[in-house]
Amino acid sequence: MFLQTLFTGLSVGGIYALMAVGYSLIFSILNFSNFAHGSVIMLGAYMGLGLASKFGLKLGFVVAGAMAGGGLLAVLNERLAYRKLRHRNAPSLYLMISAMGCSVFLENMVYVTIGSRFYAFPEFFTRRVVTFLGSSVSVMDLFALAFSLLAIGALGLFLARSRTGIAIRAGVCDMTMCSLMGVDTDRLVALVFLLAGALGGLAGTFMGVRYLVYPTMGWITNKAYIAAVIGGLGSLLGAIVGGVILGVVETFISAYVSSILRDVFSFTILIALLVCMPNGLFGKSMEERV
Repeated sequence: MFLQTLFTGLSVGGIYALMAVGYSLIFSILNFSNFAHGSVIMLGAYMGLGLASKFGLKLGFVVAGAMAGGGLLAVLNERLAYRKLRHRNAPSLYLMISAMGCSVFLENMVYVTIGSRFYAFPEFFTRRVVTFLGSSVSVMDLFALAFSLLAIGALGLFLARSRTGIAIRAGVCDMTMCSLMGVDTDRLVALVFLLAGALGGLAGTFMGVRYLVYPTMGWITNKAYIAAVIGGLGSLLGAIVGGVILGVVETFISAYVSSILRDVFSFTILIALLVCMPNGLFGKSMEERV
């Protein structure tokens, strides 16, 4: 029972980490919390659902399509809602308000065009389990964990080894200096949103496979925001660690205490950590960040 719960928690934590990494990527380079990211994740889940149910595609193609759709949607969101504000050097608060408006708009567009029904993904794994050390572990949990680790690892290598990744890391330190050095900052920001949206599409697909797809599922990314804050906003390592911690804690609370108290423990951990460590586990002290 313990091992099964642990693997489930790691699987959920991996999904939270994918969401939190998207938050942290955007926050690290633009200094604002992109609350529209939850709607991108929700629409990524709908895209994956459409590919799986309407076209009967396998999981790999569903994931690839959802990642591509989520990435393009995030880039479009940045282009229409944030770019002009950035060019006018608007305060971070204005960007955050615009993000909230985008989130409400996209959610209501789903209500108008698709409806408020709950939808389920096809059974990709037909509830198969693997027996490991006397515990039954869901194949879906293993796949979700593997995909999450693979995506986050690929992102880490991209940021560490590629020239574009180095430019992104330089932009995190000083966007103005990057612009003076000849870097196209608009293109750089668009790429960051593309990466965040692609990870969001992947996370949304696995959230839909694990649970259901519905218009307000983007609000579950509040948990990912908690994970990002726990790890330290702007820190990719912190987002990963925060997501895993939150997923494991919630799963064990649901299994051994009560699923009703799961959210209580999540927010309690957040408050306690921020009281003791205001910048999170791996965050740095920075001014004028919202």
